[in-house]
Amino acid sequence: MSLPDEFHDLAQRVNNWGRWGADDEIGTLNLITDAVVREAAATVRSGLRIPLALPLRQDGVQSGLIPGRINPLHTMVQINQELFGPGTVATSDDTAVLSLQTATHWDALTHASHSGRIYNGRPAATITAHGGAEFSGIDTLPPVVSRGVLLDVARAHGVDRLPGGHAVTPEDLEAAEELAGVRVRAGDVVLVRTGQIQVHLAGDRNAYGYPSPGLSIRTPEWFRARDVAAVANDTLTFEIFPPEIEDLWLGVHALDLVEMGMPQGQNWNLEALSTACAEEARHAFLLSAMPEPFVGATGTPVAPVALL
Repeated sequence: MSLPDEFHDLAQRVNNWGRWGADDEIGTLNLITDAVVREAAATVRSGLRIPLALPLRQDGVQSGLIPGRINPLHTMVQINQELFGPGTVATSDDTAVLSLQTATHWDALTHASHSGRIYNGRPAATITAHGGAEFSGIDTLPPVVSRGVLLDVARAHGVDRLPGGHAVTPEDLEAAEELAGVRVRAGDVVLVRTGQIQVHLAGDRNAYGYPSPGLSIRTPEWFRARDVAAVANDTLTFEIFPPEIEDLWLGVHALDLVEMGMPQGQNWNLEALSTACAEEARHAFLLSAMPEPFVGATGTPVAPVALL
C-alpha cells in the first residue's frame, strides 16, 4: 500500500533535506544556537525545577500495543557484597533490560523511514541489526537545552484531558499560544499537553494507548513554519491514534523525523508543569532534556527538567 498523495504533498512542503548540508545528522536541532540558549537561560526566575519523566518501572506504559517494546526488567546483581573481603566496604549493583522507547523518551531521526529513506535522503538500509543506525543515531544529537514552551491544548479547550479522538491541529496550537501569552519561535522545544498521561497515571495502560488524542497530520507544517527544534507530548503514540486519515499510520512520525529532521518525544508527564505554568502565568522556561548517547540507537530514555 503506497502513501497517499496528501502525505507526499505535505512532505514536499516541510522537507529540510540539504538545509544544513548533505552531511547533516541532527536536523532541526541546528536551530538551537548559543544565542537561543542564552535567551532560554534568562527565562529562569523562581528556580523551580519540575521533572517531566515517568518512573522507569516494570509496570510502566508498555502494554503490548507496540510490538517488541517492554517495560524495564530490573535485577540486582550484587547486594551488600564485600568485594575486597570481610569487613570491607560493601556495594550493591543493578542491571536492567528495557526498550529504549519504553517510557519518557526521545525518538532519533532514524526511528521512522518511508519510501526506503531516512532523514536527509539517506537509505533506510543504513540501519542494520548489528550496527543500528549508521547515520543520525541518538548518539549524534547535541545537548538538548533550549527554551521550552508549554502549549497546554487541554487547558485551552477548558478540559483536564482531550478526548481520545481529538487530533491536535495548528488552530489548537495557536489557541494554546494565546492562552499562554507566548509565541513559539525558532529554536524552541514545544511541549504539547493533551492530558492523556492521566489515563496511565490512573492505572489503565490499555486505554492510555488507544484511543489517544495526538498531533494532527497538519501540525508538521506549522512546526516547520515556526522553525521549532523539537516537539514532545504526553501520549504513547505522539500523533492521534487511530490516525485521522484512514490507513495513514505514523504519518506524523514520517513528516517530523524523516522529512523535517525534527526529534519528537513521547510519554512526557506534563501535569505538574501545567499547574506551575498556570500559577505563575507564564509558559516559557529553560528546558534540559539531554538524550542518553546509546551509539546507533533510534531512541533513548530521557529525564527532562523544566526550570522556571
